[in-house]
Amino acid sequence: MKERELEILRLVNERERVSVKELSELLHISMVTIRKDLENLEGQGFLRRQHGFATKESSDAIDSRMTIQYLEKKRIAQLAVSLVEPMETIMIESGSTCALFAQELAAVKDVTIITNSAYIARHIREVPAARVILLGGDYDTVSEVTTGPVTALCAREYHVDKIFVGVDGYTPEDGFTNVNHTRCSTVREIARQADRVIVLTTSEKFGKRSVARLFAPEEVHMVVTDSHLSDLYRESLVDRQIQVKLARLEE
Repeated sequence: MKERELEILRLVNERERVSVKELSELLHISMVTIRKDLENLEGQGFLRRQHGFATKESSDAIDSRMTIQYLEKKRIAQLAVSLVEPMETIMIESGSTCALFAQELAAVKDVTIITNSAYIARHIREVPAARVILLGGDYDTVSEVTTGPVTALCAREYHVDKIFVGVDGYTPEDGFTNVNHTRCSTVREIARQADRVIVLTTSEKFGKRSVARLFAPEEVHMVVTDSHLSDLYRESLVDRQIQVKLARLEE
């Protein structure tokens, strides 16, 4: 993604609704160029165009969440690819960073991905080497994810070495948390089928606390995040025997 497009997405996500004229003035780019960029970004599902304005996608939609800190998520996804061996079968839970990871992984390695994310399955379907097993269950049409007892039942048919999950927060006291209680319950059940739990998340999630507990610190084996992670939280993770891998960001 171009640097200009990333800046457009940042402005749209911050303001939720921005006119083409305002974007043109803020970025010192012609309105013709802005319209072309917006058309491209809308085609990828990152925003919507409405009568001379660009508007933010639904906050629950993965396309929308993916555009927030896109560069950091992309670097984390690329680093996480090195943790997977060719021909391996892994689990990937729904989430924007996990979706980018699945795309990066499928493009370079011959793997089988078990997931509860229809979004992930849909976006890597055209990669020749990728094989996807989509878990059934109660389907959320906005987040494109399955949850509930049927999803857990389907997951019990498999056993893998690794599961990759996203989180909404981490504090030493509460561990890893998520905003959705139903999703937490399902992810915990899916994770029982994996030997190692690997969290993929941006550093800004550390220090935040969401409503539902996802994992206690001792249930997570590794965290892959970006190099802006503070020493305080890195040491907190290491003290709890959690491996930490940091994706370097361009300064």
